[in-house]
Amino acid sequence: MAASATTRDIPILVTSPAASSERRVNPSWTISQLKAKLEPITGIAPSLQTLTLRLPDHLDGTAISAKDEDRTEIGAWVFPAYAELHVTSSDPALGIAIPPPSSVPKYEMPVETYSSLPDTVLAYKKTHQIGRFDPHAPALKEKKVTDLWKEIETGKIVLGARCILPPSTTRRGTVAYVGLIPEIPGLGPWVGVKLDEPAGKNDGTVGGNRYFHCEPQYGVFVRPERIKIGDWKELGLDDDDDDDELDEI
Repeated sequence: MAASATTRDIPILVTSPAASSERRVNPSWTISQLKAKLEPITGIAPSLQTLTLRLPDHLDGTAISAKDEDRTEIGAWVFPAYAELHVTSSDPALGIAIPPPSSVPKYEMPVETYSSLPDTVLAYKKTHQIGRFDPHAPALKEKKVTDLWKEIETGKIVLGARCILPPSTTRRGTVAYVGLIPEIPGLGPWVGVKLDEPAGKNDGTVGGNRYFHCEPQYGVFVRPERIKIGDWKELGLDDDDDDDELDEI
C-alpha cells in the first residue's frame, strides 16, 4: 500500500539488540511494509520480527501485530513523535542477520594496494600533479620558508622587540621566541609572543616542549606576517582604545 499524500511521516526511535537510530514512519504503511523497511536497519528478518511500541506512560509497551499484517496499517496505533519502536526476534538464534557492528572485523586496505588502484583520490593527485606530486612542490616549499625568514628579517622581529598582533592594537607583547617548532604543522619559522594580558593560548610550551617562559594564557605562537614590531608601550587603565574595541566586535 503506498503512503497517502494526506499523511505525514512521524519521527520515531527504532531500537533493537544490534542497532538504535532515529527514523520516520508513515501511518499509512501496513505492518508488513514497516517490517520490510526495518529489516536492513535491525538485521532481523520480517517473519521473525516482534514489534513493541513503547511510550513514556506505558513502560510495558504495546504490541504491533495483527492477523492480516499485509492489510493492517500501523496508523491503527497512536505513534507520538519520537516514541520508541523496539524490534526483537522471535528466534534469537536465527533472527539477527546482521551482527553488532562492534563484532565485525574492520577491513583496512594495505597502502600498496590502495596506491595501485586507478580510480582513487591518490591516483587523481598523481595524474594531475597535485600537492606533493607537483614537480614544483619542493621549490614552492623552499620559497615559502625563505619568504618567512625574510619576513622576520625585514620586519625586524628579534627577541625582546615589542609588538602587536593586528588587526588589534590592544593585543600587545614582547617577542620571546623566533624559530622552528616541529610540534606545529607547517613549514618554516614561528614567532612566540609573551602577551601583556592573558589573551593567549599557552604558557610558552607546545606539545610538552618549552620555547619560552610566561604565565598560562599569556603565550601565543604566530607566523611572522601576523605581528608588527614597534614602540608599543603596555596599555594602562586610563588608555583610551575605543577604535580597537570596535574592530574586535
